[in-house]
Amino acid sequence: MNRFYVASSFNNIETVRNVSNQLKGKGYIHTYDWTRNERATTIEDLREIGLQEINAVKDADFIIVLLPAGKGSHIELGIALGQGKRIYLYSPNHEINNPETTSTFYHVSEVQKCIGTIEELIEIVTSTKAL
Repeated sequence: MNRFYVASSFNNIETVRNVSNQLKGKGYIHTYDWTRNERATTIEDLREIGLQEINAVKDADFIIVLLPAGKGSHIELGIALGQGKRIYLYSPNHEINNPETTSTFYHVSEVQKCIGTIEELIEIVTSTKAL
């Protein structure tokens, strides 16, 4: 149970890379690094990236969703939920608990919410209790 995927938006590329590097440094395997992609400019590019991301979520033992996240990240969250994967939802603040702006899917039992620092997220993900 050490294969992971990190979902987020292009605006969070550096945080995604930071999380990925920390986990890889602890022996975890990143199933796909979408941060290496340029922004897709054609439908064919979108299709290929989408297939790679679907397969990466399926191949992962767990996924991490870093907020704020885009529409693709929420689809990846849905794929992971549908497959019964463990999901870590990270937010630096408590906005995910605001009933006016949150998603119902953030609060299902498969989702473990992590609010705070990236270091706290990494601790939760790598703790034996969480896996």
